Amino acid sequence: MDTNTIRRENLRALAARYPTQAEFAEACGTAPSVISLIVSPNPKRNLGPKLARKIEAAAGLPHGWLDQAHEQTKRLIEPNASIESEGIDEWADDTPLDDDEIELPFLKEVELSAGGGKTVIEVSGTRKLRFGKYTVRNMGVQPDQAVCVSISGNSMEPVLQNGGTVAVDRSKNKVADVVDGKMYALNHAGHVRVKQLYRTARGGLRLRSFNRDEHPDEEYTADELIAEDIAIIGRVFWGASFF
Repeated sequence: MDTNTIRRENLRALAARYPTQAEFAEACGTAPSVISLIVSPNPKRNLGPKLARKIEAAAGLPHGWLDQAHEQTKRLIEPNASIESEGIDEWADDTPLDDDEIELPFLKEVELSAGGGKTVIEVSGTRKLRFGKYTVRNMGVQPDQAVCVSISGNSMEPVLQNGGTVAVDRSKNKVADVVDGKMYALNHAGHVRVKQLYRTARGGLRLRSFNRDEHPDEEYTADELIAEDIAIIGRVFWGASFF
């Protein structure tokens, strides 16, 4: 390949590291139109030595790097996950806990026998989920304040699917504790609901679903929270769903 072709291919590889050509051009200190004319499928100009040196300096590359053919120039990859373990340990309800494990109970809705359809929320005595003791504490949650809740319906999709599970820190149960946009579990007249919460004026709350097309925002004043029997159970600090 001639020098112009080598420079062009190297420039295309560098440009591919950026989300847009405009961002790449800005990083190089030149106009997006100049970069486009050089790297387009039907290039209208060559990359001259003066601009090549300028781009090398901006990219932190050695002098003359753009003039050399490179065996492989890969797009920069930014990892967003890591493998912490391999495989899944099997366990049953009667499997003893390890020293670093705890069991978090689930909340359940219970209909009162003489309540005319009225329900209350209680802690299940049978269903539990295992967590690492230190994992929970490292998240700033005391194990005795943590409970689990099952998700039903599609209001929190796509983040939480129907049948998913969240863990809740019951110590964060005041309106004053609410961090706008975070998820919280609510006791709404004896029914468990999980929503994003936003504080509104004079102690009110806005309840938001991720699936806002089907589930619009709900807003309650402080007085309406009392009238509707709405109370914060706690802040969601962990969640999982099957997809």
